[in-house]
Amino acid sequence: MTEDNIITMTGITKRFPGVLALDNANLEVKKGEVHVLLGENGAGKSTLMKILAGAYIKDSGTIMFDGEQVEIGSPKQAEKIGISIIYQELNLIPALTVAENIFMGRHKMKGNIQINWNEMYYSAKKILDDLEINIDPNVQVNRLGIAQQQMVEVAKALSINAKIIVMDEPTSALTTLEIEHLFKAIKKLKSNGVSIIYISHRLEEVKEIGDRSTIMRDGKTIAHVELKDTSIDEIIKLMVGRELKEKFPKIKVNMGKERFRVENLSCGKSVQNVSFSVNAGEIFGIGGLIGAGRTETARAIFGLGKSTTGKIFVDGIECKIKCPRDAIAAGIGFVTEDRKSEGLVLKMDVGTNISLASLNKFEKGGVHINLSQEREMVEDYIIKLNIRTPNSFQKVRNLSGGNQQKVVLAKWLVQNSSVFIFDEPTRGIDVNAKIEVYNLINNLISAGKVVVLISSELPELLGMCDRIAVMCLGSITGELSREEATQERVLHYAIGGDK
Repeated sequence: MTEDNIITMTGITKRFPGVLALDNANLEVKKGEVHVLLGENGAGKSTLMKILAGAYIKDSGTIMFDGEQVEIGSPKQAEKIGISIIYQELNLIPALTVAENIFMGRHKMKGNIQINWNEMYYSAKKILDDLEINIDPNVQVNRLGIAQQQMVEVAKALSINAKIIVMDEPTSALTTLEIEHLFKAIKKLKSNGVSIIYISHRLEEVKEIGDRSTIMRDGKTIAHVELKDTSIDEIIKLMVGRELKEKFPKIKVNMGKERFRVENLSCGKSVQNVSFSVNAGEIFGIGGLIGAGRTETARAIFGLGKSTTGKIFVDGIECKIKCPRDAIAAGIGFVTEDRKSEGLVLKMDVGTNISLASLNKFEKGGVHINLSQEREMVEDYIIKLNIRTPNSFQKVRNLSGGNQQKVVLAKWLVQNSSVFIFDEPTRGIDVNAKIEVYNLINNLISAGKVVVLISSELPELLGMCDRIAVMCLGSITGELSREEATQERVLHYAIGGDK
């Protein structure tokens, strides 16, 4: 340990039932640096950070904070000594104002019982101004975009005089311009001596914002590297334990006839007169900026939109879709953008989540479920998709993000859907898990299925899609073949194109 370190974690071990989550893991973070924590899903990053933030108690090991050994027994204790964590799922109360969220549980008081609203407002404004963030402290949080909410979380961390801020996948829902604003705020924090632990699977941005990195694999610390001296390929090799030659393993499939068509789909202002068709064996991409209407289009197709008009055809037959049950019956599967709140039932086990959409396949006598048949199928897909779980009875909330995503995919594979709509299927999962998802998509198109891929990551669309439709303000503004598509042309249409 050196005097430059704000945090030194040594020999940290943590066990859960059936899982050794951390195995003598180590981490050293210097004062005023952006330290990137890298590793595959399930490598132990989140567990290590939850121990630092007091959400979990370590089984063994030592933590030194600013030169002194500490035992962090609760989030409140971590906050008291100057540790703040911004989770991927933001921890704000939408109905309250920005100022109220920043000082939640620590309201500025006038005497013992009266809140000093003016002081709270001005204190919040000073923090936001210091970060050069133009947000009114009196505005309700539910009126802010995701990027602005992210900045409120940063301001909240600073309000407790945090010496170290953990950011878990802070850019997963941000546009390029919003990422620039976040990076500007991070550089400002760094110049003020605040240390940042930054977790991300976007390796290009990690190289841009980070100083050093700790790389983890299977609960162990594998390496500490200087990011300016380490290539992305070297980082990937350390993360997965081998060299990955192809980040987008696109295969060429002889396309068949049209299997899926959408005509003049509209849903309020968010989806306006959207039409496209997809052939068997084709990956059809939908791109655009946040708010363009991509997710709303997928939800309208799946029967989740209100006041939806238009026509949907599967294998030439028009489908009347009023609700998700109708979409499932028509052979449409939907891997939602938010897997935790919409794609999974977190309190249920892996097996139940996999079979949830297909219980009719296991009916016995029209009343009972054939449990042995259901369990056999579940075990088969756990093996096929390489879902890392001690067994099928493990609660799905205990799995890593990448393995949770595989459970969602397994649910629709069991259903044997004809059309698969993937909305941000690789958000928040590591590079190796991404390739596994891409290979699953390849298997689908090889079998003649239709894949509609919605993504905010341009390299993903360009690397995996046969055609790309680009949306802006609820409409398709352009469509590009694989040969025509470039980042510049996609962005041209994403901001409105020729319109």
